[in-house]
Amino acid sequence: MPISVPVAENATLAEVATPTRNIRTTTLSNGLLVLTESMPHMRSVSMGCWVRTGSRDEPKELNGISHFVEHMVFKGTTTRSQQQLSREVDAIGGNLDAFTGKETVCFNIKVLDTNLDTALELLSDLVLNPTFNAEDLAREQSVILEEIKMDEDNPDYLVHEIYTQKLWPSDSLGRPILGTVETVSSFNREIVAAFHHERFSPRNMVFSAAGHLSHEDLLAKIEARFGSLEDIAAEDLLHRHAPPMTPHITLHDKKSLEQVQLVLGVPAPPVNSPDRYALYLLNTILGGGMSSRLFQSVREEAGLAYSIYSEMNPFRDTGSLAVYAGTSIEKTPEMLRRILAEFTRLKNEPIPDDELLRAQTQLKGNIVLGLESSNARMSNLARQQMNFGRFASVDEVVEQIDAVTPADMQRIANELLHQDKLSLTLLGNLGKLKITREDLAF
Repeated sequence: MPISVPVAENATLAEVATPTRNIRTTTLSNGLLVLTESMPHMRSVSMGCWVRTGSRDEPKELNGISHFVEHMVFKGTTTRSQQQLSREVDAIGGNLDAFTGKETVCFNIKVLDTNLDTALELLSDLVLNPTFNAEDLAREQSVILEEIKMDEDNPDYLVHEIYTQKLWPSDSLGRPILGTVETVSSFNREIVAAFHHERFSPRNMVFSAAGHLSHEDLLAKIEARFGSLEDIAAEDLLHRHAPPMTPHITLHDKKSLEQVQLVLGVPAPPVNSPDRYALYLLNTILGGGMSSRLFQSVREEAGLAYSIYSEMNPFRDTGSLAVYAGTSIEKTPEMLRRILAEFTRLKNEPIPDDELLRAQTQLKGNIVLGLESSNARMSNLARQQMNFGRFASVDEVVEQIDAVTPADMQRIANELLHQDKLSLTLLGNLGKLKITREDLAF
């Protein structure tokens, strides 16, 4: 039930606690959601300021601006230069970082618990008070243009980017997080400052923290720094509709490459799908480790590739299940045949109990071990809130993983794996190689 915490007279609070994790939530009067998890055995504290929109929530002409703003806030604030900010972070032994995704931007810091106050001051100053100096902006445009070139020279990145752009060709989800040379070159101080004001609004943000902390004490400090932030109802900025997906076969010739890079995938459900644990297990069995079917078939038995794996890419309203591999041009047809053969097995043959049990144990281990640091807990808090609107305990997650049956897995495989839904991207010195949809029959 709601309780009161003496932070500010006009703050509204909603408290949540779980038996196994000391998680508490508070919504400030301006709409900013604050999540904390107290971990008394830790000596560290991790804090993150999350923006609930990312590159897919940008207009086409501003593609890449979320990532650009992420870079620019590190260039100086109204009270600190870039050099002062760096020195102060180093002086407390902190780790200050940021990243931009398709649906979020995150600024985070991890420090010893004795340096919590200084860390929060630095993080809040960075997020709320950037100057967007015109000279810094021009320099950072040059830096990001070089980053774009660097990624274009990275074949495993590039093949994924081409695959994604072709899968959602008419939607912002298919656009690159970094933007393009044209869009990044067009950004100026007015555009960047307006975008920052619009997106860094309390209802479009989540503040999460985990480690050796007191919810009440930290909440008072967050209220002091973020409480006056203007609420402009930014929740309407979210891209809310599942975009149409276009199955495609894309052969992208790049003669400088020694290997052919391959991505073969199908549409998949969104992040909050009730079948998500069956999907994660399907991905684990297909290509989630050294014991996976693809690794054993393609690498260990046939020696066709050094690297091969499958991956889930779930978003708030859609997703993709894809296989990545790199091999020689001569081995590419056999590689495809073996991948498609594994798709057929998943559809036609129930997964043996011992294989499912191994995958369940692997997935549970990955989840539990992934929650051992304060930074991982901080991130987990924010992602659960943004994706599900609630917090699942480890026991609940384990129970749902254990509840998945071979019949569930076979049903999911038959729902997803269809020849007419397949998308394929090949990148490399392809010569006369041709692939048609008939070649993808399984």
